[in-house]
Amino acid sequence: MGSIDTPKNPENGSRTLPPATGAYATYEGDKNGMPPRATEMTLPVESEAIKKRKASMLPLEVGTRVMCRWRDSKYHPVKVIERRKLQSVGSIDYEYYVHYTEFNRRLDEWVKLEQLDLDSVETVVDEKVEDKVTSLKMTRHQKRKIDETHVEGHEELDAASLREHEEFTKVKNIATIELGRYEIETWYFSPFPPEYNDCLKLYFCEFCLNFMKRKEQLQRHMKKCDLKHPPGDEIYRSGTLSMFEIDGKKNKVYGQNLCYLAKLFLDHKTLYYDVDLFLFYILCECDDRGCHMVGYFSKEKHSEESYNLACILTLPPYQRKGYGKFLIAFSYELSKKEGKVGTPERPLSDLGLLSYRGYWTRVLLDILKRHKGNISIKELSDMTAIKAEDILTTLQSLELIQYRKGQHVICADPKVLDRHLKAAGRGGLEVDVSKLIWTPYKEQG
Repeated sequence: MGSIDTPKNPENGSRTLPPATGAYATYEGDKNGMPPRATEMTLPVESEAIKKRKASMLPLEVGTRVMCRWRDSKYHPVKVIERRKLQSVGSIDYEYYVHYTEFNRRLDEWVKLEQLDLDSVETVVDEKVEDKVTSLKMTRHQKRKIDETHVEGHEELDAASLREHEEFTKVKNIATIELGRYEIETWYFSPFPPEYNDCLKLYFCEFCLNFMKRKEQLQRHMKKCDLKHPPGDEIYRSGTLSMFEIDGKKNKVYGQNLCYLAKLFLDHKTLYYDVDLFLFYILCECDDRGCHMVGYFSKEKHSEESYNLACILTLPPYQRKGYGKFLIAFSYELSKKEGKVGTPERPLSDLGLLSYRGYWTRVLLDILKRHKGNISIKELSDMTAIKAEDILTTLQSLELIQYRKGQHVICADPKVLDRHLKAAGRGGLEVDVSKLIWTPYKEQG
């Protein structure tokens, strides 16, 4: 599962071209978007002895833990993930790729030595020994919380596979992309072909999603590219919003390019080279220049597990506008047209789970608030196309369900419903079902 609606533009690392200064990513560490326990630090004037001691530490080893000055001008604890040489006149300096240990990997970045407080350097220890010592001091509950944090979004991986995944993807290979009007800072590693290994920035055609190394290549491409919208069939148009259905088998290159692009913003996503088995639903904002992608979701053509969504992403410049909720709602409208119940593919990412739980809460509570008399989970499932298990877990999390005499009973006190609805926040953009013109895949051709 993918990222839905995260930080608010312009703080989400995207900016309208030409690039403006000071547009950086902030993420929800606490409710203010900053990692916790940040402390202001001022460095004293250093003596020669201190300078020599610090020089003896350099270059810092991979695995070193140290405090690092972040974009908020405060110092946060980091771990050195990688280092690389910088050739300068008369000396060899290093820069370091660091992980902010209090926060998600999407904030990992390359930093200069002057951003690091060498007085705070911790001795590098063998991580297996460190983990063993730490585990002896933890309660069972603390261990479970740590384990949940470590595998967030990777619940399908065993410990060895998780280590392999993190080693392979530990350093972002592409720092920024240009897509349409926006220059966007990336969040994660994406396995682009080897010939792009030396590129820090890629230029995407926003219509066909071909990507290039240089701006001039993109400009030449745009003169020849005759697309003004994603390839495939337009199945929804309401105002300035359009949805296009792309068959991965018919538009293989587009599907693969979309997966490369999406992986830059989804940590746990498996990159599907075989896109033939998937349908992609591309949400666009339309104007006189064309239809511009704001996000998408994908689904398997035939899912034995009743998955109605495999992957979902709202691009950073368009986040916090309700598009993620719209995409979720749209996937359920397709399920209703198919006459099936649906559920998102597992595992859900942290942001994915929050978005789905919010959607399920709003839809179910709206029905419970309007409905007179008793209603069963089966009836709720038939009305909403939400899988019964998702309804049950959502109502349980809201403490709206009890188990009596061998069956689940929904307890819908109006005041409690209103309180939960208020906590769930506003819904996204409404899907106007009358504007949806679509035939389920099994009936096509």
